[in-house]
Amino acid sequence: MIKEKVDTGLTFEDFKTEVLNDYRIAVISRECSLLGRKEVLTGKAKFGIFGDGKEVPQLAMAKCFRNGDFRSGYYRDQTFMMAIGELTIEQFFAGLYGHTDIELEPMSAGRQMGGHFVTHSLNEDGSWKNLTQQKNSSADISPTAAQMPRLLGLAQASKIYRNVPGIPDADQFSINGNEIAWGTIGNASTSEGLFFETINAAGVLQVPMVMSVWDDEYGISVHAKYQTCKESISEILKGYQKDENSNGFEILKVKGWDYVDLVATYEKAAEIAREQHVPVLIHVEQLTQPQGHSSSGSHERYKNAARLAWEKDFDCIRQMKLWMIAINIASPEEIDAIDLEAKKEVFEGKKIAWNAFIGPIIEDQNQVISILERIATTSPKKEEILKNVAALKSIKSPLKKEIMSISRKSLRLIINEDDKAELSQWITNFIKKEQIKFSSHLHSESNKNVFSVKEVLPEYPSNATPDTDGRMILRDNFDALFSKYPEALVFGEDAGNIGDVNQGLEGMQEKYGELRVADTGIREATIIGQGIGMALRGLRPIAEIQYLDYLLYAIQIMSDDLATLQYRTLGKQKAPLIVRTRGHRLEGIWHSGSPMGMIINAIRGMHVLVPRNMTQAAGFYNTLLACDEPALIIECLNGYRLKEKAPLNYGEFKTPIGVVETLRKGSDITLVSYGSTLRLVEQAAKELFETGIDCEVIDLQSLLPFDINHDIVKSIAKTNRLLVVDEDVPGGASAFILQQIIEEQNAYNYLDSKPQTLTAQAHRPAYGTDGDYFSKPSAEDIYEKVYAMMNEVNPSKYPSLY
Repeated sequence: MIKEKVDTGLTFEDFKTEVLNDYRIAVISRECSLLGRKEVLTGKAKFGIFGDGKEVPQLAMAKCFRNGDFRSGYYRDQTFMMAIGELTIEQFFAGLYGHTDIELEPMSAGRQMGGHFVTHSLNEDGSWKNLTQQKNSSADISPTAAQMPRLLGLAQASKIYRNVPGIPDADQFSINGNEIAWGTIGNASTSEGLFFETINAAGVLQVPMVMSVWDDEYGISVHAKYQTCKESISEILKGYQKDENSNGFEILKVKGWDYVDLVATYEKAAEIAREQHVPVLIHVEQLTQPQGHSSSGSHERYKNAARLAWEKDFDCIRQMKLWMIAINIASPEEIDAIDLEAKKEVFEGKKIAWNAFIGPIIEDQNQVISILERIATTSPKKEEILKNVAALKSIKSPLKKEIMSISRKSLRLIINEDDKAELSQWITNFIKKEQIKFSSHLHSESNKNVFSVKEVLPEYPSNATPDTDGRMILRDNFDALFSKYPEALVFGEDAGNIGDVNQGLEGMQEKYGELRVADTGIREATIIGQGIGMALRGLRPIAEIQYLDYLLYAIQIMSDDLATLQYRTLGKQKAPLIVRTRGHRLEGIWHSGSPMGMIINAIRGMHVLVPRNMTQAAGFYNTLLACDEPALIIECLNGYRLKEKAPLNYGEFKTPIGVVETLRKGSDITLVSYGSTLRLVEQAAKELFETGIDCEVIDLQSLLPFDINHDIVKSIAKTNRLLVVDEDVPGGASAFILQQIIEEQNAYNYLDSKPQTLTAQAHRPAYGTDGDYFSKPSAEDIYEKVYAMMNEVNPSKYPSLY
């Protein structure tokens, strides 16, 4: 059914101009999709995943998207990005080709496949731009529904800015909390648990979030009847519908080909979310996917003739065209002219992008060819070199990989020749120039990274004072931090009302309010997502995961989103989230795990800090709030009631990151460990000293980064022996620690004995005190392991125990 003109308050001519511009953007986006697929199939691009079929609803969304708003979407939102002015034709194709120039490919400088979008939140020096003066998109990731947890935090930030006074530079990030976080997702991906977890949390929190579900009835080749109960996400979410007596969502449905109704629906959704801070779900139905899921297959394989015919008829651009003709916005001839001009514009933009991408590579190709041809004139391997030259010349659209491969293989041919210097130098320079384009910005490269923060020692009273529980040191330090940083907040399971399960936040909610010290539901993935989103908007969140074992629920979000953010945006976005948890030794399989090997390998891009006591932990919080990087802090679960000296300078003392601490000097063997196990190591070292074995004990303090001053190898140069003690499984974190010490620090130069590890058993810890004793290293295990190593050195002095 054709609708009349939407009531916009514009004159008909103004309205006509706006509609025609919308149509033009939609057609340009469609032509980009069509030509982009051809570029993949002809080999110019590696892979393509496009937004064709979703153009018109994205235009409607863009109309309501204001400066300061944030998008957290998925890889079919190209039309939206074009409509808000953040994606050009040339940039679209630069992303498809994987161009490594951030100026030409601003979405990721070639680090992500095309269709993954971002806007730049940071200046060149890593400082914040004024995010209220631009339209913002958080950096997309590919894992389905993984954009959802971050979306929650982006929306929650508006609530914080609206309701928490005194946040410094708040007007750089928010105008009274009026910003909306706009989410997009494909209908099939709503089957993921992350979607439901986020929807529930948003309904509880009542945050300004508008969630669009693009519904084309398929997830790759799988029909909605196999994806979603009742084949409709809006049907099964009806229980979330907000009413006057309960919180929840406003749920709207609209056909994806109906331009007029889409505009009206998005305007309604924006008004509700922006003004009332009520989340809205828009179920956009009857969409199509003209080219199938991606360039790796064809949808004709799984859609029947009737469905394909319907998709042709109800293609959103076709329906928009029919509507424009029906109400005399444009004649068929005028529309055809727009179509033709768009096709030409896209083709020309593609050519510009391709030439910009391939031109520098061809220059490199020609340089190598010239070098090799010169070398060949005097080389005994002339024939083989010229064969490589011919192979390189035959490549019309070379990759850097192909140039490097042939160059390096050619270098092998002339290894004993005097003329190799020029080729060798060219290869060295090329690697130096190119490697950084693929490997920089794993961490912050600004002047506020963790290494910019200087150590500040705890200060203690000159007179003797009673020691206090470790948890009191944490509590009083958090008190100082929340007072010093109004933008800081903490949230997690039991973090609010009772002050966390170990009372490290006792009294903080009462003092600083429920928004800054908040309880959450049992939903670890979205706890991390809250933190990521709020950190992306200038707040300093601390996301608490109650126990280290529970981190596994959130490891995917930490790994795929948080840890990669600086890398995949080439340092154009940051989320300095602090993840707080507690772990290591307690009781039972699911409360005493130490899966450190898994964690440190999954979240490269974050810092992993393992303080041995609460003073060290408090110092890490102080350090991190002075820098701009994300980190995980694992407090010792059995250390909250242990006594420590209370510092005077809460909130000010800072534990250096990446620096080890020598707790005991020794001359016979170096013992390296971290966290709770250190107390057992120190006990064993004391007992070993009584038998004449002098152990040097080193606390790693942080696993990522690892011993940046190489102090461990300095110890080994003195003791000539090494034992790594770890309560992770065999080959877990201990393997990483050994690799760092032996390979990175070259400690093998100083070892007189085989370096060894003492770890937990391969299984998880059994329940109870005896379960801990027989599952993880004990003081006796450490003593006997060291003694056995010394027995091997001097059996007469240290006779075998067994």
